[in-house]
Amino acid sequence: MTDLSLYRNIGIFAHVDAGKTTTTERILKLTGKIHRLGEVHDGESTTDFMEQEAERGITIQSAAVSCFWNGHRFNVIDTPGHVDFTVEVYRSLKVLDGGIGVFCGSGGVEPQSETNWRYANDSEVSRLIFVNKLDRLGADFMRVVDQVRNVLGANPLIMVLPIGREDEFVGVVDLLSRKAFVWDDSGQPENYTVQDVPADMVDDVEMYREQLIESAVEMDDDLMMAYMEGEEPSIEDIKRCIRIGTRDLKFFPTYCGSAFKNKGMQLLLDAVVDYLPAPTEVEPQDLTDEEGNPTGQKAIVSADEPLRALAFKIMDDRFGALTFIRIYSGVMRKGDTVLNSFTGKTERIGRMVEMQANERNEIDYAQAGDILAVVGMKNVQTGHTLCDPKHECTLEAMVFPEPVISIAVQPKDKGAVDKMGIAIGKMVAEDPTFQVETDEDSGETILKGMGELHLDIKVDILKRTYGVELIVGQPQVAYRETITKPIEDSYTHKKQSGGSGQYGKIDYRIRPAEPGTGFKFTSSVVGGNVPKEFWPAVEKGFRLMMAEGPLAGFQVLDVEVELFDGSYHAVDSSAIAFEIAAKGAFRQSMPKAGAQLLEPIMKVDVFTPEDHVGDVIGDLNRRRGMIKDQEAGVTGVRIKADVPLSEMFGYIGHLRTMTSGRGQFSMEFSHYMPCPANVAEKVIAEAKARKEAAK
Repeated sequence: MTDLSLYRNIGIFAHVDAGKTTTTERILKLTGKIHRLGEVHDGESTTDFMEQEAERGITIQSAAVSCFWNGHRFNVIDTPGHVDFTVEVYRSLKVLDGGIGVFCGSGGVEPQSETNWRYANDSEVSRLIFVNKLDRLGADFMRVVDQVRNVLGANPLIMVLPIGREDEFVGVVDLLSRKAFVWDDSGQPENYTVQDVPADMVDDVEMYREQLIESAVEMDDDLMMAYMEGEEPSIEDIKRCIRIGTRDLKFFPTYCGSAFKNKGMQLLLDAVVDYLPAPTEVEPQDLTDEEGNPTGQKAIVSADEPLRALAFKIMDDRFGALTFIRIYSGVMRKGDTVLNSFTGKTERIGRMVEMQANERNEIDYAQAGDILAVVGMKNVQTGHTLCDPKHECTLEAMVFPEPVISIAVQPKDKGAVDKMGIAIGKMVAEDPTFQVETDEDSGETILKGMGELHLDIKVDILKRTYGVELIVGQPQVAYRETITKPIEDSYTHKKQSGGSGQYGKIDYRIRPAEPGTGFKFTSSVVGGNVPKEFWPAVEKGFRLMMAEGPLAGFQVLDVEVELFDGSYHAVDSSAIAFEIAAKGAFRQSMPKAGAQLLEPIMKVDVFTPEDHVGDVIGDLNRRRGMIKDQEAGVTGVRIKADVPLSEMFGYIGHLRTMTSGRGQFSMEFSHYMPCPANVAEKVIAEAKARKEAAK
């Protein structure tokens, strides 16, 4: 049995371009996993092994790698920074015990860092902070620390101070040991010397060291009392306290360096060992029932418990389908039979592999705390629990955001329809935020995703990986419908045609519900006018009709239906009769209830150089945007706004033109809002035209 205290399951996450993948690359080099460094900007990094990743210089899939440092085993996951792929970050955080948040020394806390930090807070993952790119122009360690405090509301615990600024950055001072680590210009991580603290930094080092010790001893009352009486705790005691505070999210040990130039990485790796929790030190995962409600039981991390594991990612590559699994308890052996508690079916464990990015090592055995991949599992999807058939259980499931944008596609070659269907099926299994449906009226294939880049990459993967070239339609927005006024109505379904008939009469109220509540059904029928056994049929009828609203056929949101009276026939009434009555009632009453079109509003975060702020704000206003906040930084201004998704297509091109190529933006779904009348009329007219054309 492996000692679980020597395991660290960690993720590396940050905003686009803060240097996550380069940081991962350096960790692999230092731990001896790779001997030649690959650079992101050359398209040669180990973890960015998809063609699209190498070309665009961004990470799309999270990649898993195992390596060793000081006798400890690291399972490292490099996650994407781009907002369209946040699902990759979310599901990686779900199975990790700790993380490293990487921030750019000059860019600071950027939009996507905020989203990822929020996800990590939700998942209660302990983190270290690494302020990267300190050798860049405009890099300022203390400014980034302040931003972490103010923008993220987090408590950074400064562990090192940088020596030199921008292109004079040569190393760091470790506050605990009062030693300076200085690297030469060779770019080799091992070429450093340990020196005394530079004379001009002694006062700063003492001041920050005192702050560090004060924060640490707060975790231990006895140490704190001794410290207040003038007794300095030992370094071992300070480290123990920092470990407790890091695990409890009281603070986040903060390091700095330059991953690209290989400066400051060793201290970061030591910190992973010293301060990030082992699998056994993390709050165990909740077990849930089939509906997803906690049962009060936990998945204790131990190899002696029954098997409990979570499939957190599916990846299709040249060797076949890989299912990435995090084992929470028990052991998994090649040839074992495990139960998928979601489907109720058993699966046999065939080949088990340990991933080194896109290389793989065959293994026969894995245990609690391990992250591995299994080849060729048939019916396992992201978020499914795998467990011992004798001890059925369900781990807390993952919740994924709904797609907000769709495109209609068809293969250029009519003969490739089946090939396209198989390829899209594999891609949907890999990415829960990527969905596909067939438009019943037009027969078109509709792809749905989180943003333009998301769908762009999917179309590119279909072309390159699966050899299916597509004709792509204009992006479509996922509008929704709702109602604005309450209505009381009655509907009778009566059918008599030889033999037993059908009869169901319902009296009901339909009213607008609170935003975000979806569909709610209640019954206040008394006296048995509509027998209790028919209530679920009435609810089912209404719920099924919510999929297609009266205005333009979009899904209906935020409606409450109350059944308050009705009547039935002793012979002719049945569940199906009441379901049909509910469907007829929906068709009859929804147009009377002030139906209204809703549009998705995006939270948009734009970064622009100062001299273009007026242009950018003017442009966002023209796009019906609501400016929420402006924040001036050293290198430019961040503008936060809420903007309708329909106005944001092709925005990156406009932004680059306005800002001479220096602007950046990210956006994510925020909420639904009523459409202005002129926009709604246009959308409804287009929807009707599509239906007519389909006929």
